[in-house]
Amino acid sequence: MKTGSLFALAVVALLACAPAGAADISGWAVRAVTYRGTLPPLIIAAERGDARAQAKLGFLYATGRNVTENTTLAAYWYRRGAEQGNAAAQHLLGLMYDKGFGVPPDLVLAHMWLNLAAARTRGDVHEDNIRLRDAVAGKISRGQLADAQQLAAVWFPKPERF
Repeated sequence: MKTGSLFALAVVALLACAPAGAADISGWAVRAVTYRGTLPPLIIAAERGDARAQAKLGFLYATGRNVTENTTLAAYWYRRGAEQGNAAAQHLLGLMYDKGFGVPPDLVLAHMWLNLAAARTRGDVHEDNIRLRDAVAGKISRGQLADAQQLAAVWFPKPERF
């Protein structure tokens, strides 16, 4: 099987695990984290605190492309990128919390991360994040929704400095 076919299969598998309707929603996130270079420079950049590299490395671990699939490591790298304000990492981390991949399921955190991703995007991507966030909101109580909104309101980017 060709590498391109394997990648396409991995993307389809990842999107199949996302909330309903996410296949057409997550395309922007997939494009944002697609990586075609060699792995060592990406790992070095991610370890040095590059949020985009962290999101890309998380995606490689989530899909098993060029590395052994490991959702726990995917969530780790997504979180590092998300904490710095990378919208793709925030989006993908929110989806992981929604489904419990690599992290314990937590709909409050899923809503918070998707809300933050929505705040950092524009146009169709923004609308997609809103739709996903609202889908998660439909699964939680009003109190949990208030908690998620409060977490998002007090959140601020934490750049990594080395």
